[in-house]
Formats: sequence, structure tokens, C-alpha cells
Amino acid sequence: MSANVYEVIRAPRVSEKTARLQEVSNQYVFEIAKTATKADVKAAVEQIFDVKVEAVNVVNVKGKNKSFKFRQGKRGDWRKAYVKLAEGQSIDVMMAKA
Repeated sequence: MSANVYEVIRAPRVSEKTARLQEVSNQYVFEIAKTATKADVKAAVEQIFDVKVEAVNVVNVKGKNKSFKFRQGKRGDWRKAYVKLAEGQSIDVMMAKA
């Protein structure tokens, strides 16, 4: 999947947990396409942010069951990637709207 790198990486995930990961282990979390592989994510992050990626871990997230006014529904499934950068490198995720 060597398509557009902006189709591989959809958006950065920003939360308290991801902020802690950035400080402690230099890891960043991105929402990615369902068909993206680890190699696709690594190539896309290196190309977009001009950094060296050490490791990529991919997680499939199941959508939650929700109800609204007595109607049952389900949020969509999605994928996220944990990207570990090389020592001394960083990404400004607040400025990086992929």
C-alpha cells in the first residue's frame, strides 16, 4: 500500500495517556487506515515528519455499542498505531493535523 501517506495516517490521537507515552518512552499514537501495515505506517511517519522510526505497534480497536433514544447502534471499528521514535527525535502533534 504505497498510496498517499495522508491516507495511511488519518490523525494523531491526543489524550492524557498518549501525552505520558510521549514523555516517558518517546512514543506517539496515530489513527491509521484499516488496511495499513506496520511498514506503511513507518514509511508515512518518516516521510511526513522527517524523523527516524524505531518501532511500530498496531492495535485494532473495536467500536462501542451505544444507544440513543431507545435505538441501538454501534460505533465503527478503527485502528491505531503506536510509533516509537529514535533517541532525541520528536513530533509536535498539536501542529500535525494529518
